[in-house]
Amino acid sequence: MALQGLLLLPVLLGAGAPLASAARQPALWPLPMSVQLSPNLLRLAPGSFEIIHGPQSSAGPDCFLLQDAFRRYREYVFGYLKSPDQYSKSFVGAELQQLLVTITSDSECDAYPSSTSDESYKLIVQEPVAVLEAREIWGALRGLETFSQLVYRDPYGAYLINKSEVIDYPRFHFRGILIDTSRHYLPVKTILQTLDGMAFNKFNVLHWHIVDDQSFPYQSITFPELSNKGAYSPAHVYTQTDIKLVLEYARLRGIRVIPEFDTPGHTDSWGKGQNDLLTPCYKRGIKIDVFGPVNPILNTTYEFMSKFFKEVSKIFPENYIHLGGDEVDFTCWKSNPDITEFMKQQGFGQDYEKLESYYIQKLIDIVSSTNKGYIVWQEVFDNEVKLKQDTIIEVWIGPSYNLELQKVTAAGYHAVLAAPWYLDYISYGQDWKKYYKVEPLDFSGTESQKDLVIGGTAALWGEFVDATNLSPRLWPRASAVGERLWSPANVRDLNDAYERLTEHRCRMVRRGVPAQPVFTGHCEM
Repeated sequence: MALQGLLLLPVLLGAGAPLASAARQPALWPLPMSVQLSPNLLRLAPGSFEIIHGPQSSAGPDCFLLQDAFRRYREYVFGYLKSPDQYSKSFVGAELQQLLVTITSDSECDAYPSSTSDESYKLIVQEPVAVLEAREIWGALRGLETFSQLVYRDPYGAYLINKSEVIDYPRFHFRGILIDTSRHYLPVKTILQTLDGMAFNKFNVLHWHIVDDQSFPYQSITFPELSNKGAYSPAHVYTQTDIKLVLEYARLRGIRVIPEFDTPGHTDSWGKGQNDLLTPCYKRGIKIDVFGPVNPILNTTYEFMSKFFKEVSKIFPENYIHLGGDEVDFTCWKSNPDITEFMKQQGFGQDYEKLESYYIQKLIDIVSSTNKGYIVWQEVFDNEVKLKQDTIIEVWIGPSYNLELQKVTAAGYHAVLAAPWYLDYISYGQDWKKYYKVEPLDFSGTESQKDLVIGGTAALWGEFVDATNLSPRLWPRASAVGERLWSPANVRDLNDAYERLTEHRCRMVRRGVPAQPVFTGHCEM
């Protein structure tokens, strides 16, 4: 990693400057792979600076995705000024007039990002024209974020940028945020704001845990009673129009949306709108008005799942669906005489993990028939379900997650790490540091095993989170995870991270994301 330019910053920009001056220096987050900053400064005039397509770019002015990004990032740099031209003459020196954005490969501007998307880019800032070059439009989006972070103000308010060169790409290609919209319904505008925060931190996967025991807010076309009876109310539903809005908003920011429909456990709300889907429970041999996990012994269960996931696979363009598979309580299955008889017929004995595996295997076959890949929680692997080799295992149980990563990768499966990044657990003070210190590859294994760890997820479960506190609880704590998943493994200096994070948090606030403070003081606005 080239840090020559960064080493100049304390001298050029005043090490130990008061926090009130944090907005008056470039603060890159997450730190790129290679950064070289020159002491030579260029001025940006808000009234005339423009971001445009390069003449050799495969994506031209008709590419709405980039045009929309150009508009957004110009507003992020200048938009909060009431009088954008009033400070333009306070700095005497060379002027940066344009940023040319060039896409070098054939680019489909109407496409969705995927697991193979290329997010690499190269940014050269020099007078009078800066150049941002990326192979794909997704890299251009990440480069625009970096460019916007390089711009800062001098004490008189002039917009400045160092002559610089950035070569950048992510360390891990799966960088996720999990939101939970069942325990508390999140308004669409809150989800969109979360997507904005993700783009500011270069996350690229929204793990949408959309339904659970408490409510079923997903409005199914095929089975409308699921949300009619399973949602908290008609006002707590995601219509097909809502979902399309979220998907498009995410696409314009280079973010994949992976829906999770967790079964066979966590399904109380499913049973309200779909008869005979859940297992009837018994007490002392008598059926009671209580239901357990999905009933795995009925053909109607799989007929329902086949129709439901066929719909889901069409609604969500993402190539993967998260199938859950965690925390299945076997108590109800054990109480049900029909389940007991089925277990005998199948030769399962008293091993209810085999019954769960029987169900999961059938569900996997259903989802695979829709040409979708799947992600599962680690219990599915632990219970020895027969899985395709391209299955992604999400590791969530701590503190022995390193051992689990070793086992999962030794078996040849790809892994996503979530265990050390559960943000619903909160503590007083700067707990972002413990998330920052995590090293995803700190487990015993070969290099080929470690190559199978494709990234991680910062999970914000919703038992005590709704629209009132989601953003401040998520940001900037998740930012620490974002840098760990994007930046080189040797970027670990907590003092340097603190200096950059204090400004990055203020930058998010200026851009409309209410991130909680990491210092005592105030932000330059």
